[in-house]
Amino acid sequence: MKMNTLPPAFVVQMEQQLGVEAAAFFEALQEPAPVSLRYNPAKHLHTQPSTNPVPWCTEGHYLLERPVFTLDPAWHAGAYYVQEAASMFVAEAIRQTTDLQGYLRALDLCAAPGGKTTLLATLLPEGSFLLSNEVIRNRYQILQENCTKWGYPSVHTTNADSSDFQAFSGFFDLVLVDAPCSGEGLFRKDPKAVGEWSLSNVQHCAARQRRILADAVALVRAGGTLVYCTCTYNDTENENNAAWLANTFNLTPLPLQLPAEWGIVSKGIGYQLYPHRVRGEGFYIACFRQLKPSTAAPWRTKSNAFRHLKPVATRYVPALRQWLQQPERYELLEDATGRIVAIDTVQSPDCQRVEGHIRRSHLGLEMGLFKNRDFVPAHELALSTALAEDVAAVTLDKHQALHFLKKDNFDLSDLPKGWVLARFNHVGIGWLKGLGNRMNNYLPKNWRIRMDLNQE
Repeated sequence: MKMNTLPPAFVVQMEQQLGVEAAAFFEALQEPAPVSLRYNPAKHLHTQPSTNPVPWCTEGHYLLERPVFTLDPAWHAGAYYVQEAASMFVAEAIRQTTDLQGYLRALDLCAAPGGKTTLLATLLPEGSFLLSNEVIRNRYQILQENCTKWGYPSVHTTNADSSDFQAFSGFFDLVLVDAPCSGEGLFRKDPKAVGEWSLSNVQHCAARQRRILADAVALVRAGGTLVYCTCTYNDTENENNAAWLANTFNLTPLPLQLPAEWGIVSKGIGYQLYPHRVRGEGFYIACFRQLKPSTAAPWRTKSNAFRHLKPVATRYVPALRQWLQQPERYELLEDATGRIVAIDTVQSPDCQRVEGHIRRSHLGLEMGLFKNRDFVPAHELALSTALAEDVAAVTLDKHQALHFLKKDNFDLSDLPKGWVLARFNHVGIGWLKGLGNRMNNYLPKNWRIRMDLNQE
C-alpha cells in the first residue's frame, strides 16, 4: 500500500494518535500482510507445514508464504482456520478475564465469518453452550459453513439482530461483540476498505456499535464477561466506546497482564495492536465485568419443549446411535421435513430457549434423514468431531481428495458397499456411497471446488 492511496484524514488521525511512531506505522502498511492460521486441536494434522507460533494463541501459527488454501483438502475438512493473528488475541483476553471452568454459556453476537466462534469453541470447557449469531443473511450462510467445518456439536447458530435477544437477559457467562467497524485495520489486506473509509463512516459505525453494545450488556449475567473488539484504530469506535460502556452501564473494565515483548499498547481501558508493533493487522479489544444482576424472570422449560422438533421414532434410535461417538450424550430429534439432529442433553434446555425466541436458528448436529428405511447421513456429520470412530472409511491421497472435493469422477478400488467416510490425513471430508462396481459422491454441490485443479 502506498501512502498516497490513504485518505488524508486517516493519515492526520494516525499522526495525531501515534506521534513519533506514525512513520513506522505507515511503513508497516506498505509491507505484505503476514499469513497465519489456527489449528483445530480436535482434528490433529499428522503433517503440519513449517510455521512460527503466534505468541498469544496456542494453536496459532504464522506461515512463511500464502498457499492456495482452496487446494488443500485439510482446509475443507476444518483441520485449521485461516485467521489474522491479531484477532487471535481474543483467546488470551478471555483466558485472563473469564473463569474457564464447568459449563459455560457464551454468545458470539456478530460472528461471521466465524473465526472467533471457532476460537471460542476450542477455548471453552468441553460441552459448553456456544451460540454464534450473524444478522446478515448471506454472511450467516458463510458462518454456518465454517462452523460445520470446525465440527464441534456444541456450537449453535442464529440469524438475528442484537435486539432479538431480549429474552436472554442475564443468560450468558460470556458475550463477545466483534462489532462491525470502519475496518482501518484491514487497509493493507483489503483495498476496498480504504475506498469505503470516511470520517462520517467512522461516526456511523460508532453509533451502530453503541446500539449493539447496549443490547449486549443486558445479556451478560452478574459476574460474567463482556468482550468488545474491532479491527480498527480510531478512538471514536474503540476507546471512546469502551469509556461509554463503562460509564453508562457501570461495567468494570478488566486489565490484562501482557509481556512487553508482545508489543501490545494499553489505551487506558482497552488494548490496541498495531502492525508496526506486532506481526499482524490492526485490532482493538476491551474486556468488562458485569456486576448488575438481571431483573428478568427465570426461564422455565419442560421436557421435549421444542416448538419445531420432536423426538425421533423409537425404531430409528438404535441405528442412529451407531453413527455417534458418545450416543448416550445426545437427544435425537427431527423436524417436520424429517431432518434429524443430535443435541447434547445437557444443552437441551438452552437450545429450547433459543428455538422459542429466535426465528432462524441451526441447533445441534445435523445427522441426516431417512429415505424410506435407508439413512442418508448429512455432510455435517462427516465433518463432526462427534462422529463414531468405527464408521466405514477410506483414506484418499491429495489428488483423490481434491477430485472428490470438485465432485469429479475418479477411480477408487475396493470400496465397500454402503456409506463410506472419505478421509484425508485422518479427518473426514465427506461421504461416498459404494455401489459395487461404482460409487456416488455425496459432497453437497455448493461445497465443491470450482477452481482449476491444475494449480495444485
